[in-house]
Amino acid sequence: MKKHIFSLLVATCLLSINVDAQPTKTLEIGHVHTLHSTILHEDRIINVYLPKSYKEDTALYPILYLLDGSANEDFIHVTGLVQFLTMIEAMPPTIVVGIANIDRKRDFTFPTTVSKDKLDFPTSGGSASFIRFIQAELIPFIDNQYRTNANTTLLGQSLGGLLATEILLQHDQLFNNYIIVSPSLWWDKQSLLPVSGKHLKYNMLHKVYMAVGGKEDLIMRQDAKKIKEIYGKETLMNFAFRYEILPEESHLTILHNAAYKALVWLNAKK
Repeated sequence: MKKHIFSLLVATCLLSINVDAQPTKTLEIGHVHTLHSTILHEDRIINVYLPKSYKEDTALYPILYLLDGSANEDFIHVTGLVQFLTMIEAMPPTIVVGIANIDRKRDFTFPTTVSKDKLDFPTSGGSASFIRFIQAELIPFIDNQYRTNANTTLLGQSLGGLLATEILLQHDQLFNNYIIVSPSLWWDKQSLLPVSGKHLKYNMLHKVYMAVGGKEDLIMRQDAKKIKEIYGKETLMNFAFRYEILPEESHLTILHNAAYKALVWLNAKK
């Protein structure tokens, strides 16, 4: 009996050693780049998700640019949505470019005249430089490093949604499609809103998706609705606008669900 127990112990130890001896592999979903910006005077971390097919063909791929794209922010779960929707053929294989944050309050806001805004966000007001970084440095870098096509989408939530709306209204040709979730349009006494109606006649975008949560602050819903009221009246060629209120979502919970719905809508087969 003792010999039998001893044999079992020896076998268990050998099995354990054998398992531990197996080489550990790294799960990779893409690349991490450090891009030095002469515009921002700093290094920026850029996370890039590559679809499985990228290594298997020579095709050109659409790009989803993700604000709040740090690995511990929205990069992992948004790339998960892209991978899943690609797998079920609800969208084409797509490269995701996550722009990791250093100071989102600085990068995602334009200068404000509101004293409380300045007090709460002392580093704010740098969106013009950040937009120039995206346009002059980031997009050319990505196009040079990867096989990209002309189909580009920008995704931003909250302050990121404010920045995405600013780009939409003032630099509309920078991206083809926009996913704007719970934009902080209250910034600077909603000064961004009056620009939209005047600017829209020059807008020849493909698609814009905007969503807010039913459980968000009233001002968040009202401001987004103003954008909807302007865009919803337009019938521009090659332009589509979709506005949704997700009744069960709060500011903290909305992004994942909204991004899923947006990606399905943007890529709906005709």
